[in-house]
Amino acid sequence: MLVAVKILVNVLLITGITELTKRNVIVAALLGALPIVTVLAMIWMHVEGQEERKIAEYSMATFWLVLPTLPMFVVYPWLFHKGMSFWPAMAISIVIMLTLYGVLAYFLPKAA
Repeated sequence: MLVAVKILVNVLLITGITELTKRNVIVAALLGALPIVTVLAMIWMHVEGQEERKIAEYSMATFWLVLPTLPMFVVYPWLFHKGMSFWPAMAISIVIMLTLYGVLAYFLPKAA
């Protein structure tokens, strides 16, 4: 039953944000930018009885893994404004993000 509730909440959240973009892009972007999925995941972890230590580890890992995604949100609109269509701009943005994940994976263990 909990799995069905989790699926329903997540589907409603994503659908709600995409539908909201038709009316107000700024409000939709604000909702999308909030760490709603992470907060929901942490709540589900707690409800399911996972250790607080695991939830804290998840939170810290999420922080580090969000960083490589941020340039994607600048690169895509820049490419679009330069005349690139959706799919190539998205593909390049994702490749840059994945490259930054690789850089993070290489340097993060050395810093810890």
